[in-house]
Order: sequence, then structure tokens, then C-alpha cells
Amino acid sequence: MSLPKHVRLVEVGPRDGLQNERQPISVADKVRLVDDLSAAGLSYIEVGSFVSPKWVPQMAGSAEVFAQIGQQAGVTYAALTPNMQGLEAAIEAGVREVAVFGAASEAFSQKNINCSIGESLARFVPLLEAARVNGVQVRGYVSCVLGCPYEGEVDPARVAQVAHELFTMGCYEVSLGDTIGTGTPGKTRQLIDVVGRRVPRDKLAGHFHDTYGQALANVYASLLEGIAVFDSSVTGLGGCPYAKGASGNVASEDVLYMLNGLGIDTGVDLDALIAAGERISQLLGRANGSRVARARLGQ
Repeated sequence: MSLPKHVRLVEVGPRDGLQNERQPISVADKVRLVDDLSAAGLSYIEVGSFVSPKWVPQMAGSAEVFAQIGQQAGVTYAALTPNMQGLEAAIEAGVREVAVFGAASEAFSQKNINCSIGESLARFVPLLEAARVNGVQVRGYVSCVLGCPYEGEVDPARVAQVAHELFTMGCYEVSLGDTIGTGTPGKTRQLIDVVGRRVPRDKLAGHFHDTYGQALANVYASLLEGIAVFDSSVTGLGGCPYAKGASGNVASEDVLYMLNGLGIDTGVDLDALIAAGERISQLLGRANGSRVARARLGQ
């Protein structure tokens, strides 16, 4: 199969990247990050999450962030809304696209959201209906598609079932997440082959963590399978609090550099993206998590 000519990068840094940071990050700094990412040419940015501040304190100011960012035409500014209360808060904040998440692992679902896979999907039915009535687009995530910290191997057929249910209930796109980063290219291609029989490949996205250094290889394997949407995080921010060792998302800069090298269009400016990542890295007082950025900046 030939490689896609265009790839859409879904930037999750402001939400998935920052949600587990221990130090408080001001609304102004979050707004600056989102505006920097918009200026770099990213067409889809996951800005925040409408969840209880008790569970995710870092996302407490998401409504304020949405109110203050300089929203550009043609850019989707999305939010994670795990329940109806979150959806209602997002709609009130003027959000036009939201995301929901399920898991392909029963143990992970119980540990993460305290219910079974079936129960979690059932909860989304009224949410999807309310979103449709309000003209809000919904994107779906499936966690643990290539391995679970509690169950180990995950059957691709189970991933396909969860993805299919999210798609049929109204998610226009389903992102397949390698939450603990244990996937390898062969297993990635096998997964897409199985899931692609239940959900059209042009409705699938890849979300790869780099815990085992396999994320870029898995992105390339997905490209070979016709996948043309990938979630990534500026300077590799983020991970999963429920997955031991899942230290970070794949860095957007590294994915972009590879795509540029393959002649695949994204509309994103690498230098501007590197500058955005370096600014937030310095703010957080941490090393830049992108190899490409470190090479370009001489770090």
C-alpha cells in the first residue's frame, strides 16, 4: 500500500501532556502553549479536559483556557469529556468537538474508570446523543490496544469490538492507543488489519507511547496500513498515570520530522513547533523530550 499524501496530526500536549504535571500551570501559560501550537500550523489541538478537579487538578481551568485562546479558522479545539457533566460544561464553554475514551482491557477499565468496558460504553450512549443534538462532534479513544499493564497481551478482536461500538454509536473517528508503549510494528499492522475489518481505516487514528522506543516505528507501520491521523504531544509531554513506565507520548516534533522526510504533507512548521516545545519545556523546568528538537537546538 502506498503512503498517504497528507497526514493530520492531533496535538494532545495541552491536555494529555499537561494533565499529570505536578507543578501548577497557569491558565495564561496554557493559553500561550495552545496559541503557539496554532501558530505552528496544527489543525487539531486537544486543549483541555472537563473532569472533576478532584481527580485531575491540572485541568481545573479548562473553561478559562477555551475562553482566552485565540481560536483560528480551520483549527479544531477539542476537549476530553468522560461523562455527561463534562459534556455539558464543554458545551457551556463553547467547545465544538469532544473526545470520549474506552479501554480494550477489562482490568484497565476497572482500575481507570471503575467500571467494565460494557458499562463504560453504555454511559456514552446518552452523551453521544446529547452531543449530536447540540451539533458537537465526538472522537473516540480506545486504550490498551497493544498491551495492558494488568492483563498483558490484548486480543485485537476485542479492540475491534470496542472501536466498532464507539464508531457505530456516533464517534466520527476512533484513535487506537498503545497506552503502555509495548507495541511493535508487526503487531501494529496486525491490529490495524483486524480493526480495519470492523471500522473503515480512514476513520481510524494511531496514538503511540514511546515507553519502549517503538512509537515512530509504529507510526510508520500504521502509515503502511493506510492510517493518516496520528495523536502526538509537543516535546513528548505526558503519559498515563495508570500505566507504570508509560513515561510519554511520542513527540510531535519527531513524528513531523519523519513525515517531512517521507514527503508527507501536514501543514505544520517544524521550526515553530520546536520553539513551542522548548518554551513549555523551559517553563516546566524539564529537558526537551523531542530528539529532533534537542538535535536542532544543540542540546
